[in-house]
Amino acid sequence: MPYIFSAVIGYLLGSISFSYLVGRYKAGIDIREHGSGNAGATNTLRVLGKQSALIVFLADALKGVMSVAAGYLLTGTDAGMAIGGLFSIIGHNWPLFFNFRGGKGVATTIGVVVSVVFLPGIIAGIIAIILLVISRIVSLASLIFLTILPIAVLLTGQPLVYFWMSLAMAVMAYWRHRTNIVRLIQGKENRLGRK
Repeated sequence: MPYIFSAVIGYLLGSISFSYLVGRYKAGIDIREHGSGNAGATNTLRVLGKQSALIVFLADALKGVMSVAAGYLLTGTDAGMAIGGLFSIIGHNWPLFFNFRGGKGVATTIGVVVSVVFLPGIIAGIIAIILLVISRIVSLASLIFLTILPIAVLLTGQPLVYFWMSLAMAVMAYWRHRTNIVRLIQGKENRLGRK
């Protein structure tokens, strides 16, 4: 039962769409009807600017941190933290409160990663940031981060449950980024700094 509660709390926290709320508060818009149509920090950056994007990114990451903390408080186990974190990402991607139209879960994923697999996250993050600086393509950097993460989790000797967690996060990210992958293959993906 505590594991079910961890999943439910994680999902409900994840379902709070901060990009939608910031869009409504700042500009009176539904962020999902503008830019890429994605409810996340990158689209917020393109539509509303840096300050709004930073607020959304930090708030979305905090959802992941809080969900992991809830999993720990309820179960005291690695599995409980992994479940709480995973379900916060699911909630972000398919939010109960916003007709299941959410974002791609990258910021929330970062919050989860920082909370439970910090060292592997740093390793994968450094590589992803270098790629982002070179390419200025957020989706590519995000996918590389989540591709490297499970490998880094294994190489640094983390509990096996975190390997499966990171693998599940990667699968979700690839699914949510499937249209970005098509544009990457076609050479048409948006770069930072381009409207």
